[in-house]
Amino acid sequence: MLWDIDLTLIDARGFGPRWYRRALAAVTGRTLQQMPDTAGRTELAITTDVLENHGVAADETTIAAMFTALTSAVAETRDELAQRGSALPGAAQALEALSLEPEFVQTLVTGNLPEVAFHKLESFDMHHHVDFEIGGFGAGSVHRHDLIADSVAKAADRAGAAIAADSVVVVGDTPHDVAGALRFGAVAVGVATGSSTEAELRAAGAHAVLPDLSDTGAVLTALS
Repeated sequence: MLWDIDLTLIDARGFGPRWYRRALAAVTGRTLQQMPDTAGRTELAITTDVLENHGVAADETTIAAMFTALTSAVAETRDELAQRGSALPGAAQALEALSLEPEFVQTLVTGNLPEVAFHKLESFDMHHHVDFEIGGFGAGSVHRHDLIADSVAKAADRAGAAIAADSVVVVGDTPHDVAGALRFGAVAVGVATGSSTEAELRAAGAHAVLPDLSDTGAVLTALS
């Protein structure tokens, strides 16, 4: 079970530009003028766009420095995130309910960096049921299907056995999440808690679509 984070499990809108503003200033001395589209994209893709849009070469050293600065910015605002952000309706209950189902192992496929993902979920006490060690995170690729492949490879290595693609379930709020799941061969479940409608998620090819996670029974049915 691979969960997206932003606008699937939590709402941290407004924080991303602030974190990037601080990171860009710390690394390059430049002031953030514009943010690229972030929905469903990886940190590598977003950081590359931010740097290039501000006239900075997106080389490995600068990207690594940006990742370090972003992680620090998130860590320094955890208390504010907990106060001003929110867990989305039913998200914590869904994670808890699935933790009681022995056939599911819950982890993440998210565009976030690993440390950022942890800080975000910890801010809402939602980190307990997620195995961060086998997650797929956004530092290594601009493509979400690569993140899924990385997560599944880690899980298979731990289990000592191959994992069939169609036994993997990906839950997310954007067509990018759905497309990544389909490209990998996984089951795609859309949740219309972001900017994409239920109709748009269905059109993207999601196998099941939920309006939100508030009905735990419906969530379990969709994921089974």
